[in-house]
Amino acid sequence: MTNTEMDEAAVGDRDFVASLEKGLAVIEAFDASRPRLTLTEVAKLTGITRAGARRYLRTLTKLNYANFDGRYFSLNPRILRLGYAYLASTSHSIRLQPFLERISEQTGESSSAAMLDGDDIVYIARSATRRIMSIGLGVGSRLPAYCTSLGRAILAFQPEAEIEAYLQRVRLEPRTPKTITDKDQFRGALQAVRNQGYSVVDEELEYGLRSIAVPLVQKDGAVTIALNISAQAARATVAEMEERLLPALRDASEALRYTY
Repeated sequence: MTNTEMDEAAVGDRDFVASLEKGLAVIEAFDASRPRLTLTEVAKLTGITRAGARRYLRTLTKLNYANFDGRYFSLNPRILRLGYAYLASTSHSIRLQPFLERISEQTGESSSAAMLDGDDIVYIARSATRRIMSIGLGVGSRLPAYCTSLGRAILAFQPEAEIEAYLQRVRLEPRTPKTITDKDQFRGALQAVRNQGYSVVDEELEYGLRSIAVPLVQKDGAVTIALNISAQAARATVAEMEERLLPALRDASEALRYTY
């Protein structure tokens, strides 16, 4: 969100604390690909002025949430308190973890659970048998929803108006030559997910990676969580994943349905 968008969001809401939003935007500027940032880089990424970014960064440093080496800022482990506050206040991870571990035991593959957060998915539980992506994934990791099986398994079951609003906002950037970047084609992919009840992404996120996901349909019919299994493409064709891995996902999804 840019500085202008932040200011606009605050208009008409006297309880909205714009400075808190900007401070959180500064924290979110750091990620796995940007662990160390200069003041100028933070200002550019967040749309906050250099003077403003400096105040937020200095405050984070003073409170030991960030470190400054004279040129670069980086986050300190204390920032984990913010993420742990969520984990401690929700039962999602506790409920999901045993099912993911059972899936991994049955299939020998890594399994995950995720929710939508804006236009991304965020991992809320994970059972990893091996590292299958070039980047490490764990609870709290984020990926674009459009090119992940987890994201499509959730998006496909949202109201049509929400799907269209999402497509108006998002840019379908090619992560590999196989990534669906045409919005009409993407709508068709979501329709296929709705029809068959599961999502398959074949090397659209990363070369050599295939994944299959199912929605966790709650008692009221809503879908906010999805479960998936990821595997190296060399070890499993799409057909093999559908035959060998999909049943374990469906069993877990059906069992969890009665807890949500």
